[in-house]
Amino acid sequence: MIQLKRAYDQPASSDGQRILVERLWPRGVTKEKAALDLWLKEIAPSPGLRKWFGHDPARWDQFQHKYRQELKSHPDEVELLRRKARQGRVTLIYAAKDEQRNGALVLKEYLDDKKG
Repeated sequence: MIQLKRAYDQPASSDGQRILVERLWPRGVTKEKAALDLWLKEIAPSPGLRKWFGHDPARWDQFQHKYRQELKSHPDEVELLRRKARQGRVTLIYAAKDEQRNGALVLKEYLDDKKG
């Protein structure tokens, strides 16, 4: 099972493995507070894509498509996340304020689509 959680939310034992899926460390979050098991920088949207998107809702559909294309070039990281999810609960940790439009959400949907 894969779930999502903001880096600023309190860690919980129900999170399972906590994996940060951001290129940049979340501002103001200590390593202790983050309580991460893994940081997969490489699987996050590229700096160019992040900058282009800028959390502009009008670019959301295009961002999803472009990020999914980027994910195809990271098969090892995608497979690692799939494997961990098969072993137990995984929580993808992200920093974005927008809980409805962010890279972690696209990543989760991508992983869910590719299961099986």
